[in-house]
This record gives sequence, C-alpha cells and structure tokens, in this order.
Amino acid sequence: MTRPARTAVIVGGGIAGSAAAMALQKAGIEPVVYEAHPTGAEGNGVFLTLATNGVNALRTLGAEKRTIASGFPTTALVVWSGTGKRLGAAELSMTLDDGTTGYTTKRADLYRAIRDEAADRGIQIELGKRLVAAENVDRQVRAIFADGSDVTGDILIGCDGIHSTVRRVIDPNAPAPRYAGLINLGGYVRGVPVEAAPGTYHMIFGRRAFFGYALAPDGEVWWFANVPQPDEPARGSLAGIGTDTWRRQLIELFAGDAGPASRLIEATTHELTASPVHTMPHLSTWHTDRMIVIGDAAHAPSPSSGQGASLSIEDAVQLGKCLRDLPDADQAFAAFEQARRPRVERIVKEAARINNSKAASGAGRVFRDMMMPLFLKLVAGSNRSKQMYGYHIEWGTQA
Repeated sequence: MTRPARTAVIVGGGIAGSAAAMALQKAGIEPVVYEAHPTGAEGNGVFLTLATNGVNALRTLGAEKRTIASGFPTTALVVWSGTGKRLGAAELSMTLDDGTTGYTTKRADLYRAIRDEAADRGIQIELGKRLVAAENVDRQVRAIFADGSDVTGDILIGCDGIHSTVRRVIDPNAPAPRYAGLINLGGYVRGVPVEAAPGTYHMIFGRRAFFGYALAPDGEVWWFANVPQPDEPARGSLAGIGTDTWRRQLIELFAGDAGPASRLIEATTHELTASPVHTMPHLSTWHTDRMIVIGDAAHAPSPSSGQGASLSIEDAVQLGKCLRDLPDADQAFAAFEQARRPRVERIVKEAARINNSKAASGAGRVFRDMMMPLFLKLVAGSNRSKQMYGYHIEWGTQA
C-alpha cells in the first residue's frame, strides 16, 4: 500500500491541470502545477463548448462564475446539408431545473480564467517545466524536467493532454493518439450578417468539408471548419502553412455550398492556425500506484463531442473525491477509473461516429443526409440528454 497522499505533482497547466489542483486542494492535498509552455497553455486552440455537466463540475469547485464570464450560452444546434436542406435540430446542452446551461467560450479565455482561479487560491503554478521522466523514489514519485530540475511528491497526476508524456511513463507500450482524418481550423468575424439567433450552432455538411458557426450576443460570428485529410500530417507540419493559403483552400472547399461559410472565411482577417484532430479512444492502463493520467491524456474525445473540457473537469472533481476518501492512493486511483471509464469511453465512441459522417462522400453522404433527421431525434431523447448533460458528482457523499 502507498501512504495517503498529502502532496501532488500535477503535470500540465491547462483545463484539467488547474481543475485538478483546485479539487485536490479542496480534498486537503497540496498540489503544485508544472506547465511545459513558458507563458502558459492558454494560447492553444480557438474555442470550445463547455457543456452543462462541465459547468456543474466547476460549480462543485466554486469556480464556475469566473470561467464562464467571457463566454455565451449555447443550447441548441441546427444541422444542414451542403445544398441548404435543413436536416434537423437537437439540444446542444440541456438546461437544468436551476437554469444552468452550456456555454461557448474561447479556449484561451477558459484556460486563463481557470488558471487564475487556481492561482488566486494560493496554488503554485510553475511555467516552462516540460516533463521528460518520472520514477518512484522512497515511497514517493520524482518528476524530472527538461531544464534539469526535479521535484518529488506523494503522487503525480498527468494532465498533459493528447500527446501526454505521463501516459508513456506509466505504460511505455501505450497506444499513440488516433488520428481522426480531419484538420480543424476556426476564426472570428464581425460585420458579416448571418441568419442565426445567438446561442444556436449551425452545422453544415458541405460537399467537401464540414462547417459550423454560432452568433455571439455582441454580433461576432465564431466559426470552425473540419477538413477531411486521410493521411495524418507530420507533427508540426501544419504550422508552415500560411493564413493566405488556408483561406484560399477553405474558400475553394466550400464554394457552391449553401450557407455563409465562404463569406465568413473570406472576411476573417486574423491568423488562421490548423491542427489535426486526434482522439484517445481506449487506454488500457490509466495509473500505477503513484501516477495517473486524467482528461485528454487518458480518454480524449474528438471536438465533435463538445465534451472534452467538461469531461476533464469531471475527472478532476472525481479524482479529488477519491483521494479524499480512500487512504491508499492506488485504491483511490482504481476507484476513480471504475467510476469514470464507462462514461468517458461511451462519449468517445459517440463522437467517433459523428467524425465518420463528416468525412462521408458519394453514397455515404446521401445515406448520411437521409438518416440524419432520425439520428438527431434519437440524440434529443430525454434519457440520453440527462445521461450526458445532467451528470453530477456529489462531493458530499463517500467515494
């Protein structure tokens, strides 16, 4: 048996890392966060959906007000074909009895808000600390960083994302993230009128690529594009493609499709950055007796799920609760995995099916458009919505 955890080394200062630090502090454990980027992780990505269940988990930590302040409520989605045919609609994130709903927020704003919330609670956050190795030493775990420094703690929690180093430390044979066959881009535009009410996503299955957008209350349009690309690009290779090139390619891809995609892309003036979509559908080993991975490092869904950030925050709350109530860290990790694995892997699988439909062509595209209304009706079912969005971790009960 390992001794009860009193100190924790948290690797990764993004959403999962900062949330985990607050949950562990709430559980009576002293966390220190080590982030690889020298200026923090908030510059990564464009925007995301924080679903009702994610807001609910933040509320358990007392951190929801600050983290959603810069976003706007998004509660529904409408799906269209590239020809302009309305394929159906569904809830994006159910509204709970107390009025809690889901939000769309810029990833950088969410990162910054949740990190600042943790820092204001006295949690130490060290930047420029890229983990290269970890090992068990004298009933503790020692983390070694690229700058030659090292630290020890009772446990180590890997919150270091889809390309996790901690995952490989725990299991050198762990699978690599799975490429989903899509390239993701996004942007923000003002001054382009769209036929949309604030708070509703519009999703368009174009003939050559997938496009989505939402109108913010201040009139800014937030958009994203998923571009099918069968061959996985080499890591870092997309950074060499300039904004003008992406803009030309995207306008060409959406030429002839109904909807505002081409107009929005053409009017986007800021730099466009692209990233390949990866998932982690099944990781057989989440933990050792002193180390564990949570969030995207353990079970990354595709962005199609709208659940990546929310599941990471849920993980943080559940892990804090298990470590609070179970004196042995290995037992706490096992209880955490038992509580979380069925839920997260079900959501990952559902998102994978959506990804496959985005890349459909020919007869597959025709079949998708025929079946989409039925699929959306099933998605909108009350039981499914309650399981997805009404999920709640009761902090006051025993783990």
